[in-house]
Amino acid sequence: MDYIDYYKVLGVGKNATPDEIKKAYRKLARQHHPDLNPNDPAAGKLFQQINEANEVLSDPEKRKKYDQYGKDWKNAEQFEEARRQQQQQSAYSGSNPFGGQGGYYSSDDDGDFSDFFASMFGNQGRSRGGRQPHFKGQDLRATLQLNLSEAYTTHKQTFTVNGKNIRITIPAGVENGQEIKINGYGADGANGGPKGDLYITVEIKNNTAFIRKGNDLYLTVLLDLYKAILGGEEMIQTMSGKVKLNITPETQNGKKVRLKGKGFPVYKKEGAFGDLYITFDVQIPKNLTEREKELFGQLAKESKK
Repeated sequence: MDYIDYYKVLGVGKNATPDEIKKAYRKLARQHHPDLNPNDPAAGKLFQQINEANEVLSDPEKRKKYDQYGKDWKNAEQFEEARRQQQQQSAYSGSNPFGGQGGYYSSDDDGDFSDFFASMFGNQGRSRGGRQPHFKGQDLRATLQLNLSEAYTTHKQTFTVNGKNIRITIPAGVENGQEIKINGYGADGANGGPKGDLYITVEIKNNTAFIRKGNDLYLTVLLDLYKAILGGEEMIQTMSGKVKLNITPETQNGKKVRLKGKGFPVYKKEGAFGDLYITFDVQIPKNLTEREKELFGQLAKESKK
């Protein structure tokens, strides 16, 4: 994998503070978002690099590894373990730590090395017998934006990561901020190692009148005064279609009603749904006629008797 200077991507120095990194990321993410650059084929790749840079540099532990190991920072623990094993073997055999007779690493062979081991061991980094360690490729991250109405049903989505179109199935009920792992869609591994994985973070925008809390939905329904007083029927729009709701006489403003099973689908649980909670907002009539005012006046007198 080609080396990407995450500091350069965000336009900050290596001594940048967390606040400076956050500020630079937000500015660049808004500027280069693919939705704002639909005619720029490179926008998606640049936006991905910006997200990767922020994901690494905003995490103190990841940033420390990146500063030390560069593009191979995710293999840091594997390298340290290999180095500990080499040192233990060298101590046991009494040989030179980086080669020589009986050493774990031998300098007798020349050849190609992974960038990772070459940078750490130079030409001494090849193991006995010419075998090179296999390392899993770097994991990649992407963001997928959905509308709430899209997240309500299981559907397929196609998006681009590193120039490749990926089509995946999004299960109904996925939540905002949820991370979906796609095995084997990351970067290529080193020395024939397996590919990394792709982690997709879902961002959900609400394009409906509903408010979602977990698997439950909340909706405010306007109710005219006459129906609130006398009762009747009201057609309610749910996310799965319209339902007829009986309004009991003398319904008070702010009254709540629960429609069981009319909420949001439960993630990866076929046929399971949350509930829909309806709050009635009773509307006071406006622009009354003289006759209507007279009738309300009579009602007021009757209520005092």
